[in-house]
Amino acid sequence: MAFVIIDGQPLHYIDQGTGPAVLLGGSYLWDLTMWAPQIAALSQQYRVIALDLWGHGESGALPAGTTSLEDIARQALALLDHLDIERVTLVGLSVGGMWGARLALSAPMRINGLVMMDTYVGIEPEPTRLYYFSLLKQIEEAGVITPQLLDIIVPIFFRPGIDPQSPLYQGFRASLAALPANRLRESIVPMGRITFGRADLLLRLSELNPQTTLLLCGDQDTPRPPHETREMAELIGCPYQLVPGAGHISNLENPEYVTAALLKFLARKN
Repeated sequence: MAFVIIDGQPLHYIDQGTGPAVLLGGSYLWDLTMWAPQIAALSQQYRVIALDLWGHGESGALPAGTTSLEDIARQALALLDHLDIERVTLVGLSVGGMWGARLALSAPMRINGLVMMDTYVGIEPEPTRLYYFSLLKQIEEAGVITPQLLDIIVPIFFRPGIDPQSPLYQGFRASLAALPANRLRESIVPMGRITFGRADLLLRLSELNPQTTLLLCGDQDTPRPPHETREMAELIGCPYQLVPGAGHISNLENPEYVTAALLKFLARKN
């Protein structure tokens, strides 16, 4: 395990393989092990870095003064500086795509390529923002993700019809149930409010390089439906692909398709 102190807190990351650098930024409520299939494949040819969001996995608490996805992007850039990585291909899923787009816009000279997966950089639609904020308030007050809340939250991340007894589903549910009160209140809930209260970035998407940008989305993604990916792809002018048989965590529901798409993209960009 590797750590770097950023804004006073230890950020956990892995750094595996050699070659052109690839940075993986994962989903809210998931740690960097969500990228296991991609890390195994990509690290055969590339230097793969994956990080844990604050309060997730082995990373420390959300640093004081971290109030926006711009802050998260700046902290990820500080990790690249720490590792002396000048240029990187950034692959961000869900909130990883939200801060990834901000990093690409703020430091375009550091980006070889950008893949945004199952994400949306517009504002959260008001009904879902209010709904997610209400769930976060319940978690904050209870100090635990109760079985009733798990029944609501866990299915959001997967395609409809997934076997709820599958190891993927049950493993995610168990990880959420085990989160301690201090971590939930100090990091997970505030990180959720940052994510779902984000500012609108759609008008800046035309600044991204369409030649070095790719969007992917599970064809059955419920929280970030494919029409959002199409909207962003049109604004950027870049290609997009729908991942067959996948929900929000498309890289784990159809890892073979996603890994092949990433390898093809990386081969063109490096």
